[in-house]
Amino acid sequence: MTTDDQILLARTHLASARHVTVLTGAGISADSGVPIFRGTDGLWRNYRPENLATPEAFERDPQLVWEWYNWRRELIATKQPNLAHIALVELERRRPDMFWLITQNVDGLHRAAGSQQLSEIHGNIWKVRCTGCGVISENLEVPLSILPVCRLCQALLRPHIVWFGESLREEDLRRCDEALRNSDLLLVIGTSGVIYPAAGFASVAKDVGALVIEINLESTSQSNLVDLSLQGRAKDLVPLLL
Repeated sequence: MTTDDQILLARTHLASARHVTVLTGAGISADSGVPIFRGTDGLWRNYRPENLATPEAFERDPQLVWEWYNWRRELIATKQPNLAHIALVELERRRPDMFWLITQNVDGLHRAAGSQQLSEIHGNIWKVRCTGCGVISENLEVPLSILPVCRLCQALLRPHIVWFGESLREEDLRRCDEALRNSDLLLVIGTSGVIYPAAGFASVAKDVGALVIEINLESTSQSNLVDLSLQGRAKDLVPLLL
């Protein structure tokens, strides 16, 4: 089957689907120029993200952790949603009560594009959470005032990010499970399928009989599981599905 045939088939399935769930990963943001902060390219001052994005690192040196997140925010602030983000907003507009977007990305580009029906399961770099009173609030400062403190109780703020060793919020997991089990089509975009629990979402969708379509630059560990695998850039392929 040619790529054009695959796109036509995917478009047909998407048009006939009643309830659509979308899962996105770093690949969709990479098309906007957002660096992938994991692996060898994720080094910052000789630190790996795995050594900074932990509760222990923040307790040990909150100044260092906030400097890293400020650097990331300054990079992301220069980026804009791409055509794939915008296409997903249009998809949501067409079926507002039958659509849910799940993203592993923390860059906020889906919200910037206009997505509203979404779960940011790993958090959002543009939100902060108070270590004292627990209040979550938006913070768009670039550069950040380090160390930031809560306006309500003056306790130290932390990034509203799910760090290594932390669990996803129960509310997000419940909403994702509901969307997956009600969907008849799952669109997986730009994720390698190795980070759990998101790596198990395709299996959940398949268990309830949903069709799973994957879009990624290359084959992934889940390519043999999905019903249709399209290889290419998200910004090029996702708009074609509409």
